Amino acid sequence: MIINHPLLGPRDAQEFTYLGDATLINRPDWQSDNAAQAFHDYLYLRDNPAGEHRELWFHEQGDRSWLVVTRNTVTHEILSVEMARDVAKAAAAERSAQ
Repeated sequence: MIINHPLLGPRDAQEFTYLGDATLINRPDWQSDNAAQAFHDYLYLRDNPAGEHRELWFHEQGDRSWLVVTRNTVTHEILSVEMARDVAKAAAAERSAQ
């Protein structure tokens, strides 16, 4: 499987470590009234979808960047690759605009 790194171009997936669902970027607010339940759900409840899914990948044997890879889990086709920092910044901007 080839991951088209946004900065470095096409890279073999063996250079990366898969870390799971990309929603892990969105940590719960530790000061909220339901923080204990929110963190329980954040740590232990995961979907295992068949089809399109956003995942976190770490470029361990490269520039050590975090990527959000949108991949079809059935065909392994990679649909898009984004820098995780850009995804996190966009999510934070969206939350502050609400």
